Amino acid sequence: MTRKTRVISALIVIIAAAAAWSYWQITSLANSPLTLAQEKIYTLPAGSGRVVLEAQLESQHIIKKSMWFGALLKLEPELANFKAGTYRLTPGMNVRQLLQLLASGKEAQFPLRLVEGNKLSEWLAQLRAAPYIKHTLSDDEASTLAAALKTDPDRLEGWFYPDTWLYTANTTDVALLQRAHARMTKVVDDIWQHRADNLPYDSPNALVTMASIIEKETAVAEERNKVASVFINRLRIGMRLQTDPTVIYGMGKSYAGTLTRKDLDTATAYNTYVINGLPPGPIAMPSQASLEAAAHPLKTNFLYFVADGKGGHTFTTNLADHNRAVQAWRLTMKDKNEK
Repeated sequence: MTRKTRVISALIVIIAAAAAWSYWQITSLANSPLTLAQEKIYTLPAGSGRVVLEAQLESQHIIKKSMWFGALLKLEPELANFKAGTYRLTPGMNVRQLLQLLASGKEAQFPLRLVEGNKLSEWLAQLRAAPYIKHTLSDDEASTLAAALKTDPDRLEGWFYPDTWLYTANTTDVALLQRAHARMTKVVDDIWQHRADNLPYDSPNALVTMASIIEKETAVAEERNKVASVFINRLRIGMRLQTDPTVIYGMGKSYAGTLTRKDLDTATAYNTYVINGLPPGPIAMPSQASLEAAAHPLKTNFLYFVADGKGGHTFTTNLADHNRAVQAWRLTMKDKNEK
């Protein structure tokens, strides 16, 4: 073997060894775990290239500083197709899985639980406080929201479906409300089409109004259609509904946590101790269960109900029995307070 041949052979060996060592370094980086002690929400801005991505990951202590990051993207070019967005990173991920996530575009989903029985104003407050939402509503006025949703102002309160809604970063408040509004409209339309015969409702909004009252009156699932029967029976005989939640809603911000006799006697559009029939609109966001109860009330002769002190209610058909049930509830509450 000539000297030249030996030199070439040695260079080949050295190059091969360097290549193998470089490959090992690159794959070691790809398989190395992220330097996270807990879950992290990471945002890659639009227009970011490899240099920005690498600098961010290092400065935010997501990966260790390495000279091999660029080489990894060249060795596995599919990892270089990262997309701008907000992502959820977990301590169990390695660098390759991180880059695969960024390339997939599967952004983090954030949950927002909009609870049945709450008012629209309470939901709007939740939206304002929720992270990563883009706020576009200038105020909480019905006219502003109705214009943004392209709906009637009378179809706001009660007309958003309560659920846990998932959204990605920079989803607008209006977009979330549009989803909830569209879902509720669809559900109400379907229930309205399949409601029981001869119910005293003149529109779907009246059904939603009844459902919202049921929602505020009981949280016991098996009681909903029984509560509905009480209010339906009252409507049919021209008896006032006399339900406290409507009074509270009509009082607005002046409600301080306790209803007085004066409150019950003070006229508002929603005070069913004063007005006849249903109030002009819903008083809260009803669940689908309450909507179904309003559309399919139990057939009973009940005209009254009162809390039984055990989480449910006692239902009665006449005032004398109702008064006895009220007295029993007072005794139960007295015993509880003394204990």
